Amino acid sequence: MASRSNRSGGTALPKRRLILLLVLIAALLATLAVGSRGGKSRWAPEFALDLQGGTQIILTPVTTDGSDISRSDVNQAIQIIRQRVDASGVAEAEINSQGGRNIVVGLPGNPSEETRNLVKTSAVLRMRPVLQVSGFNTPLTPSIVSQIEAARAKASQSQSSGAASPSPSPSASSPSAKAPATYSPQELKAQAAKYADADGDGKISDTPKASGNASKNGTPANASDPGWITEKTNYDAYMLDCSKKESASVGRATDPKKALVACDPTTKAKYILGPAEIEGTQLTQASSGINQRGQYAVSIRFNSSGTKTFDAVTQRLVRLQSPRNQFAIVLDGNVISAAAPSSRISNGSAEITGGGINAKTSKTLANQLSFGSLPLQFNVQSEEQISATLGSESLRAGLMAGAIGVVLLALYLLWTYQGLGVVAIGSVALATGLSYFIVSLLSWTIGYRLSMAGVVGFIISIGITADSFIVFFERIRDEIREGRSLRSAVWHGWHRAKRTIYVADGCNLLCAVVLYFLAVGSVRGFAFTLGLTTILDLVVVIMFTYPVMALLVRRKFFGEGHRFSGMSAEMLGHEPRYRGRGRRLADSRSSRASRASDAPSGGDGADEGEEAQSSGLSLAERKALARKMARNGDARHADGGSSARREEEL
Repeated sequence: MASRSNRSGGTALPKRRLILLLVLIAALLATLAVGSRGGKSRWAPEFALDLQGGTQIILTPVTTDGSDISRSDVNQAIQIIRQRVDASGVAEAEINSQGGRNIVVGLPGNPSEETRNLVKTSAVLRMRPVLQVSGFNTPLTPSIVSQIEAARAKASQSQSSGAASPSPSPSASSPSAKAPATYSPQELKAQAAKYADADGDGKISDTPKASGNASKNGTPANASDPGWITEKTNYDAYMLDCSKKESASVGRATDPKKALVACDPTTKAKYILGPAEIEGTQLTQASSGINQRGQYAVSIRFNSSGTKTFDAVTQRLVRLQSPRNQFAIVLDGNVISAAAPSSRISNGSAEITGGGINAKTSKTLANQLSFGSLPLQFNVQSEEQISATLGSESLRAGLMAGAIGVVLLALYLLWTYQGLGVVAIGSVALATGLSYFIVSLLSWTIGYRLSMAGVVGFIISIGITADSFIVFFERIRDEIREGRSLRSAVWHGWHRAKRTIYVADGCNLLCAVVLYFLAVGSVRGFAFTLGLTTILDLVVVIMFTYPVMALLVRRKFFGEGHRFSGMSAEMLGHEPRYRGRGRRLADSRSSRASRASDAPSGGDGADEGEEAQSSGLSLAERKALARKMARNGDARHADGGSSARREEEL
């Protein structure tokens, strides 16, 4: 009984599928409604650069050692910038080379300052030990000069009493309130040179000096040695202004074998760093997440050479006092992290925690580490707002073409399938609506933007969706032509058509995935929408089209095969012999009796006749026919045995 109920289109499973689909649609619309009320989302998707316009940045890559830029360097820079933009959540960005030298980056809409800075930031990433942290983040001011003078006076008194004399440095305490407000640029440089010239020879030296723990050849013993702080380093520290957000570090092109003065853009702290010990190219992995202690963390991993170096560095740093126990990560001349190892790390894996790291900053730091190994820096030639390359006219023309296609498709479905065409049109409308709202949701959550290529993908997907319905409906009609009842035709038609639908959509999805990962730019937008609509086609046909058909076939219009239902056996050239509950054509019994009497009396001919009689019969009739066939077989066997005995007697 259960098997027969399922084959005739039981209502329990179709209803559950429809209810689940309605719940998912309600959740989607509710999410968009909540987001739009909070100002975080809109009911319409964001457009890409070709339809909306945006920001165009022209960059010129420059090598850190002054060597020539090759085409492979430019291509590598484009690849890294594209990875950075994709990782920041900006979709449909256009990144191309110009004249084989410049890099043109087009960002749709109004990108955030963080995204723009990520594009403009050079990818020279190095790790340096911290030598000193300045107590002030601005250049020399009269108040800072007063403080240094006070420190000098105190040092002079200590020296006269026999105590050690500290040298003036960028590290300072509270400023004096009696000092004037500012220095002119010339006065600022003069004051900085005065305090940086420790030996008073009138020259700013850039030669490291041996400290108490210097090596045998008179140079600093290691990268953490304070002997790396030269007069030039102190001068740079006095002049650097970390309080201004747009202030760039003077050490952008500094030799990695020398000390560096750099700012932390987040905390505005000013660091004096030793020579670089690890290059960004020695990083193999960087990821963000929550560690086992429930803290946001950035996990990094080094290659074999980086593992050995990091082992030696951490072994040295854990024995030093703060701030010299910190290891700074420097990107484009700015400190993006300065963490202190708690123990020696010898396995090449480290975890950065604390220091205000949260969900947002950990993700940003991981992106900077992942894509910060390109040995180039970028000079910004221009940054300007640009208008849409295609504009609203192209979008309007594309939407008009899609609308015309939908109307023609609807007319064809109604003309060919009558009542079934209404189901198909409803399915197409549902698939299109779901695609639109899902793209709107993705535009809010992951920054996806709809380009003209994406619009084309949606238009093409309408035909793909219609193909699935046509396969299903034609399979139902074939089952009706073979003599099945309408309910049985829907059930058998679906279970035979779904294999074809799965294979066809699987091929489309595979093509979309391959195209998405191999292509770039707007072509990826086309592949994305094609893959999305292919998945939605499967969802709609499984959770809407088939359940609706299983329910409609129980209604009089479809269940009795109305001539305009698209399922009329008479219009299809055949009418089922059995209609359920003993309802048959008037001549069905006489026709079966006639075929039975005309069938051969034995052998294969009898079997063929009996098999022909069984087509279109109910389950009870088939069982009765099987019993009759068994009796006839026994009779033929008995007759054959009697003949054999008579022959033996003779």
